[in-house]
Amino acid sequence: MRRFDGRVVLLTGSGGGQGRVAALRFAREGATVVGCDINAAGHAETAALLAAEGQTLHGNAPVDLGDPEQARRWVEEAAERHGRIDVLYNNASAARFGLVGEMSVDDWRYTMRNEIDLIFYTTKYAWPHLSVRGGVVLNVSSVAAWAGSKAAGISAHAAAKGAVVSFTRQVAVEGAKLGIRAVSISPGFVATPGTEAFVRNPATRAVILDGVLMDRPGESDEVVGTAMFLASDEASFITGTDIVVDGGLLAL
Repeated sequence: MRRFDGRVVLLTGSGGGQGRVAALRFAREGATVVGCDINAAGHAETAALLAAEGQTLHGNAPVDLGDPEQARRWVEEAAERHGRIDVLYNNASAARFGLVGEMSVDDWRYTMRNEIDLIFYTTKYAWPHLSVRGGVVLNVSSVAAWAGSKAAGISAHAAAKGAVVSFTRQVAVEGAKLGIRAVSISPGFVATPGTEAFVRNPATRAVILDGVLMDRPGESDEVVGTAMFLASDEASFITGTDIVVDGGLLAL
């Protein structure tokens, strides 16, 4: 029996990077995967990759999860169609960057909307479905929640991801009596198609990897592998904490 046979996994940001890897891996382990993304073309490409393996990516795109009504519809349509929600994997996010004294108010609000507000919306609307059998909320944070960076301009991103960690702890407290576990994951820098240009640039790469003990970027499979463990019954005693996947960056 596969780890997620019979379970329904709601996955945000299914259109690329870590979300695409997660969609493929959860489906291979038997999950019914319901995705969404603001990028319709990326979501469709992920669906095609699953179809090539005889799997189905459910859900739709574009979905703007920063709009509470769109988030509600996506969650409730998934629950109605599939009859249950077992895992909510809040992977999607988008940020803008700038020095504190130079960042616009619009860029700050954009980052909060697309890195913390959307997690609240999906969790709120999935809550009554997760509480039926007990479920898992996985929230993707970042090492930016735990330490500053020499790469200037991450103040809004750091604030939002710090909020993700704190929100997850409270979700765990409120969910415990309902059988709901909540865990956040804080990756370091991860190589994805979207970050490829930074990895290939020697100067940028040096800044990114400064202090990373393993002296390389992480891989999406490494973050998703952690998520799959945390979502599984093997992690049934883990809740209310943050798991750092950073190649040793925070060890220094």
